[in-house]
Amino acid sequence: MLGVERDADEQAVKLAYRKAAKAAHPDSGGDAEQFARLQAAFDLLKDPVRRRVYDDTGYDPQLADAKDLKGLMMIETLVNDFILDEREPGSFDPVAAMRRKLSDDILKSRFHILELERHRARVRKHLDRIGRKPETDVLGSMLRARSQSIADAIRQAETQIEAIEQAYTMLEGYSYELDAQPMRQEETGETMVAAVAVKAAE
Repeated sequence: MLGVERDADEQAVKLAYRKAAKAAHPDSGGDAEQFARLQAAFDLLKDPVRRRVYDDTGYDPQLADAKDLKGLMMIETLVNDFILDEREPGSFDPVAAMRRKLSDDILKSRFHILELERHRARVRKHLDRIGRKPETDVLGSMLRARSQSIADAIRQAETQIEAIEQAYTMLEGYSYELDAQPMRQEETGETMVAAVAVKAAE
């Protein structure tokens, strides 16, 4: 929007904004929508935290959807994992590994929700069967509080699944080029035996 280099300093960003804003300002006959976009770009680039997130991810943390930001945070953790992997780049597929990890996390979270729902069902059955004291219902209050905390944990797990699914969606369309794997010793031997057999048959 401002036509500055990625590493432009604050002064260069200000100068570029002033020059572009002068022409785009509605009072000078410019387009209001274009001016608003320039203003948004300038606001992002002058904030060092927002700019860093934007440079790293392509998302503005103030304008991006919260689901996207949660997905980005998950992907960032996975990227850190594969950067620290000691295996030679090209010898394994980090994108496939990230997808597998996200799929595993979804399954774990769904299993956790099932466990929590079983616990909540048991608590409710106890509540239905317990006789209430006419004064303070201590046991009933405790069981209702426990049921509520389980419901909160289920909601958190569901939110986590949404974030994981968003991260998975953000990885769609990526592929990773692997190096050609050298043939194992036994495969090389089998190929040579087949070649000798063909030669003998000729």
